Amino acid sequence: MELKRLGVSWRFLMVLVLILQSLSALDFDPYRVLGVSRTASQADIKKAYKKLAREWHPDKNKDPGAEDRFIQISKAYEILSNEEKRTNYDHYGDAGENQGYQKQQREHRFRHFHENFYFDESFFHFPFNSERRDSGDEKYLLHFSHYVNEVLPESFRRPYLIKITSDWCFSCIHIEPVWKEVVQELEGLGVGIGVVHAGYERRLAHHLGAHSTPSILGIVNGKITFFHNAVLHENLRQFVEGLLPGNLVEKVTNKNYVRFLSGWQQENKPHALLFGQTPAVPLMYKLTAFAYKDYVSFGYVYVGLRGVEEMTRQYNVNLYTPTMLIFKEHINKPADVIQARGLKKQVIEDFIAQNKYLLASRLTSQRLFHELCPVKRSHRQRKYCVVLLTAETNKESKPFEAFLSFALANTQDTVRFVHVYSNRQQEFASTLLPDMEAFQGKSGVSILERRNTAGRVVFKTLEDPWTGSESDKFVLLGYLDQLRKDPAFLSSEAVLPDLTDELAPVFFLRWLYSVSGYLSDLWESLLHSNCKIPKKGFVEVTELTDVTYTSNLVRLRPGHMNVVLILSNSTKTSLLQKFALEVYTFTGSSSLHFSFLTLDKHREWLEYLLEFAQDAAPIPNQYDKHFMERDYTGYVLALNGHKKYFCLFKPLKTVDEETVASCDPDSSRGKPSCGLGPKPLKGKLSKLSLWMERLLEGSLQRFYIPSWPELD
Repeated sequence: MELKRLGVSWRFLMVLVLILQSLSALDFDPYRVLGVSRTASQADIKKAYKKLAREWHPDKNKDPGAEDRFIQISKAYEILSNEEKRTNYDHYGDAGENQGYQKQQREHRFRHFHENFYFDESFFHFPFNSERRDSGDEKYLLHFSHYVNEVLPESFRRPYLIKITSDWCFSCIHIEPVWKEVVQELEGLGVGIGVVHAGYERRLAHHLGAHSTPSILGIVNGKITFFHNAVLHENLRQFVEGLLPGNLVEKVTNKNYVRFLSGWQQENKPHALLFGQTPAVPLMYKLTAFAYKDYVSFGYVYVGLRGVEEMTRQYNVNLYTPTMLIFKEHINKPADVIQARGLKKQVIEDFIAQNKYLLASRLTSQRLFHELCPVKRSHRQRKYCVVLLTAETNKESKPFEAFLSFALANTQDTVRFVHVYSNRQQEFASTLLPDMEAFQGKSGVSILERRNTAGRVVFKTLEDPWTGSESDKFVLLGYLDQLRKDPAFLSSEAVLPDLTDELAPVFFLRWLYSVSGYLSDLWESLLHSNCKIPKKGFVEVTELTDVTYTSNLVRLRPGHMNVVLILSNSTKTSLLQKFALEVYTFTGSSSLHFSFLTLDKHREWLEYLLEFAQDAAPIPNQYDKHFMERDYTGYVLALNGHKKYFCLFKPLKTVDEETVASCDPDSSRGKPSCGLGPKPLKGKLSKLSLWMERLLEGSLQRFYIPSWPELD
């Protein structure tokens, strides 16, 4: 009897929770939050949102309820700015992501309610209200600036798995148990995790190309790939593994291990071998290989394969314990070994980080020179580089072998040993060798210390060519001993030229593509441009609107560009006059068109484009109290509609503008701390004509976009 009562009470409690949640959902009215009618246009909704967002932004409004109010405003705008969500809300009372799916779910649950009081457990474990949802996602939340400045650059060292979620999304709740389980595993292996709330980070969700929630995507090397499969643990794991390049780890057997380990000379890298007990390469090892792909070549040996006994005997590998070996210049003996039953990610990464350079690496690029021979920071942080300048040979020479044995015997942390092929880096070698004729066809050794990043060094070169004899080693040892006692021993001074990048990937193809692009643009320019003498006594400038957008940009003929001035209603007259004066001499080109775009109407369109020009324009952040007040007037964009790229002119601030910008914007509530009035426009476009010349030369930086956004 007691059990029956308990069962009835539990069912009643479940029904009560459902009713309270339904009432809570019904209580939220996005129209009432924004203060607009149900027939309001998108322009009215956007205007109301901007006004309320300025008023209730937590950084500007100190009211205790400002943050909750701001979240409600953002949530309301998320629903009403999306026609599909708005229609769903008008029809069904919520903003479900999958059209009528939520209605079917409600009807399904309602039938169960009448029949046997059965409810989906996920409805109670993961409530719709995001404030009460599991806070596990909070530490992974991404903002636009964080994504641009940290996630994108880091995706070249580790893959990222990102979930796009939102409120009022039943499917988001349904996948949470699997998502948590996958995150717990993959994060431990080194995969980056991110969560984007589409309601509060609409801009980032739009930038990623996520048009519905939930969405899951991966990012590797800056490239975005969407997950299109059932949300299961194994599927997500395979998805992340599939994001990685296929050639990260080479399968090594007794037939190819000598060739693999001998590749150190050509690749200028140590080689790592993992001996494992599974036929497939472990994901953790692949992730480590991706993180250190620029420094180490990775191989994998399956110990269950027939014939590997030769390797395991030679290198004394325990078949029953995972073993990792690092090989440098000598392939007969590993430079370092690690062996443990449970090789953890951090242990492997520390092991690789300590062995990511050869004993005497070849300087093949300026980046490697910076890493191996860092600039002197203080007297206690001196770093000396002993450089062997030698001719390139197909086989190991006596001078190099002697230099390598000397480096192996070195015990000083302040000294690094490197070598340079003097025939590949001739300017670098000639700067360090006092008499090139005396060293013609021979090797030389210099000791140097870098003083700044501009190339200034102090150095001392051994007087005689380096032959690798015992007397040469004795002389070098004496130099290093004197240097340890007196840093002023390095008496010569010079400015070294930058090293040529010997291992630049597909350099020829890059050059070929750039040349072909230049020739293509040149041909289009010659084909469509008659002369540059102005044909009219005025400049024809049209406004870029939703009516003229397609013809003036999207369907622009190949070789044609639209030069667009950004202005506001208050600066329209003065900026257009200055713009006309600056571009008048270029109106003779039939391939150039001139337009203006009003910032008051199309700010979002402009800011979307500027996302692709991070180095040229600051990115506004919606949590910045000035995020809706950033001044883009005077910006000019040259848009190539056919090839989907643009060039950007960004006006320099004048002294007067900086003075105005330094005024406190909040001071307008009381007495302003500086003079009121429009921001000065004098000189905003003064450099535009020079920029136009570079535009026609084809020497401006181009920012490519996947597609032209719609102009609302």
